Amino acid sequence: MDAAEQLALMWRQIRGPVIVPVLRASVAVCLAMCVILFVEKVYMAVVITAVRLLGRRPERQWRWEPVREDDADPECGGSNSAYPMVLVQIPMYNEREVYQLSIGAACGLSWPSDRIVIQVLDDSTDHVIKELVQMEVQRWARKGVNIKYEIRDNRRGYKAGALKEGMKHGYVRDCDFVAIFDADFQPEADFLRRAMPFLIHNPEIALVQGRWRFVNADECLMTRMQEMSLDYHFKVEQEVGSSTYAFFGFNGTAGVWRISALNEAGGWKDRTTVEDMDLAVRASLKGWKFVYLGDLMVKSELPSTFKAFRYQQHRWSCGPANLFRKMFMEIVRNKKVTLRKKIYVIYNFFFVRKIIGHILTSVFYCLVIPATVFVPEIEIPRWGYVYIPSIITLLNAVGTPRSVHLVIFWVLFENVMSIHRTKATFIGLLEAGRVNEWVVTEKLGDILKMKLQSKASKKLRTKIREIRERLHLLELGVAAYIFFCGCYDIFFGKGHYYIFLFMQSIAFFIVGVGYVGTLVSR
Repeated sequence: MDAAEQLALMWRQIRGPVIVPVLRASVAVCLAMCVILFVEKVYMAVVITAVRLLGRRPERQWRWEPVREDDADPECGGSNSAYPMVLVQIPMYNEREVYQLSIGAACGLSWPSDRIVIQVLDDSTDHVIKELVQMEVQRWARKGVNIKYEIRDNRRGYKAGALKEGMKHGYVRDCDFVAIFDADFQPEADFLRRAMPFLIHNPEIALVQGRWRFVNADECLMTRMQEMSLDYHFKVEQEVGSSTYAFFGFNGTAGVWRISALNEAGGWKDRTTVEDMDLAVRASLKGWKFVYLGDLMVKSELPSTFKAFRYQQHRWSCGPANLFRKMFMEIVRNKKVTLRKKIYVIYNFFFVRKIIGHILTSVFYCLVIPATVFVPEIEIPRWGYVYIPSIITLLNAVGTPRSVHLVIFWVLFENVMSIHRTKATFIGLLEAGRVNEWVVTEKLGDILKMKLQSKASKKLRTKIREIRERLHLLELGVAAYIFFCGCYDIFFGKGHYYIFLFMQSIAFFIVGVGYVGTLVSR
């Protein structure tokens, strides 16, 4: 008996008693998760439609009046007393390309100069960049801006550690609120004037969150795909959470916190890589409420290299899963919030969006469906692999109408990325090796991009070493597996899935050889 016959015999022996039951159970679990995700998407679509039709704008839900100088108490000494003291924090780490933009935007905020402190928290390890940032701070200080340059001896806690250390300085005691902008975020001059009235007139509000607007969304196909995913997050998920539960996950930047709420919640903690979400959940459990302003947009930059995007997605997937593990019982035992809000935080916010959403995509579409072509006894109902996924896709795409024609590419790319997200999710749930890995998302800056575009297209493809660095074995392995499944489906299967399988294998192959995102030469 040759090797092929032995393999065929082994397959027949384990197929019936092992493969079929396991695969059937996997299909059943995936279909259940598919229904759960479908119900969640439809629920959010209904809520966001009702919010739009009823005109439930934040200005109508909460008290909002512009800050006026003539509202000031004369006994407080001057008209600027109507303006609360605001601290603006800009955490940085080797931000050569964007530090001037972010510092300049923060210093340009329209707020009385004696009622605002700009705090640049520089964790840079590159001494040249440190000197450049310090010189920029000094330049604005000479113009009369109240700006502070703060450094520390180590990077313990990464961003959370820097923000926590920044709150310890003596001058912060005079501040009532803190606005946070990452190094690649550039707020408009009126940001504080539009956000602060919610905090001033509504003492139960802890956080006002602005929306991200992406300056480089059209740079490449990968940034367009990211825009589609993030637009849905901001236009639907954040809006629904704010309108119905006064809760959503803080995005870590482009937001203003009430310092007393931040302190009551326990301040910044570095126990996960999503210190922003951690703080938001803890503040919510203390009874504080949040407001999301969809029309208060802050310019930011999407990661345009695949390496930077992959590191970012690992952090964004691993961190929430790990936080869910750490805070599940704390949320359950909490007595300050309603049962309805607990269910929303545990089920909708964490379980469905941060865990099921990632696992379903990778396991069902990249592993289980391809595997069923070898086992004709397993029949997946059409509603499970066609109708429901199509509706979910269309509901996701409404956030970015201009990119609807790219929805097929978006689905294929999201399926590829789901492998990394699922891996990161399990790392977070199990607190495995890379659970606290923090890699700062690389920013290129508009000026640097223009300089490198021509070089990248001419030189990068001729460098063998850099081509090898672009190869990703996981994606190439999955591409080969799905392609083989597609070929088997044509010749021996029922021929239901081969078109999808070939398209998906091509997507994995393209990512596997590194031809995605902006290619930047060394």
